[in-house]
Parts: sequence; C-alpha cells; structure tokens
Amino acid sequence: MYYGAVKDHDIANGAGVRVSLFVSGCRNHCKGCFQPETWSFTYGSEFTTETEDHILELLNPPYIQGLTILGGDPFEPENQKALLPFIARTKQTFPDKDIWMYSGYTYEELTGRNPHCSIPETAEILDLIDVLIDGRFEEDLRDLTLQFRGSSNQRIIDVKKTRTAKEVVIWTEHDAGQGTKT
Repeated sequence: MYYGAVKDHDIANGAGVRVSLFVSGCRNHCKGCFQPETWSFTYGSEFTTETEDHILELLNPPYIQGLTILGGDPFEPENQKALLPFIARTKQTFPDKDIWMYSGYTYEELTGRNPHCSIPETAEILDLIDVLIDGRFEEDLRDLTLQFRGSSNQRIIDVKKTRTAKEVVIWTEHDAGQGTKT
C-alpha cells in the first residue's frame, strides 16, 4: 500500500486534534474530488513498518484524540489488507483514542455482498473503528457548511453503536471526545 501524506495535527478530518493518514488508491473517481492524485494506487510513498511506528509516535501525546484514515479510499480491498494489522496495532497501543475512517463506499456496501469492497477484512476493520464517514463525494451536493464532509449525501456514522443496533446510527457532536467509551 502507498500513502500520500501523514498530517500530525489535523483538525479538519474528525473531532479534536488528530493524526491523519491519507492512503493512495481509489476506484470511485468522484467528480470534483479534492485529491484526485490519490486515485493512483502507487501515489506517494510506500506504507512500511517505519511509517506505522512514526504514526504511533505522533499519536502518543495526550492531546491527540485519535487517528483518521482517508485517501484515496481505505476500503479499497488492497488497502484493507494492509490497514487491518495497523489498525489493530493502533487500537492495542492506544485503546482510548478513537479511529475515524472515510470511504466513498456506503456502510451498506461495506457490510453487504458488494464483491468489490466487502472482503473478509472489512468486518474486522469495522469492529475496530469508531466513526465512518461514508458515501461518494457528489459535486452537486457539495456543502461547505457541513462538518467533516464535503457533500450532503455523506453520513458520519457511529460504528460501535451501529454494529450493536444492527442499523445505521449517526454520530453526533456530543459523542466527540469520548473515544471508544460509547
């Protein structure tokens, strides 16, 4: 897997101060995408153990609320296979920090029988993360007033509550700062 960037103090892609990993590779090719260079699966640098170690070091300060993984699309099958061990390692190292992920695929596509993005690793990743922003960016639904998303069709999903309720539960602002303690 390749990645385009690691941001060490991101406040735009999730609640609180976060470390963000921008992975490479996306087949959705949304019109108006803010990072079309990340569509290529070989854009940027190779994601290595050293990259993981660096991100974990960046997550260490107590004021860092958590990790955000976006891209590209982290739920492309190739990316899921590389990210699952890293996400598990992150949760084990920092159980009280939350993990947010962005995907152009909807929660229903990720949990359904979509053979492209719903692979064995998908359920394991969903069990480990806290928040999913789902849905393709739709340029005609673009709304700059929305928090943490680019278009009004995208949802901010509380994944822990959704997995328990077996129906989509939308994350709310009052959930911020609670990490995995939902």
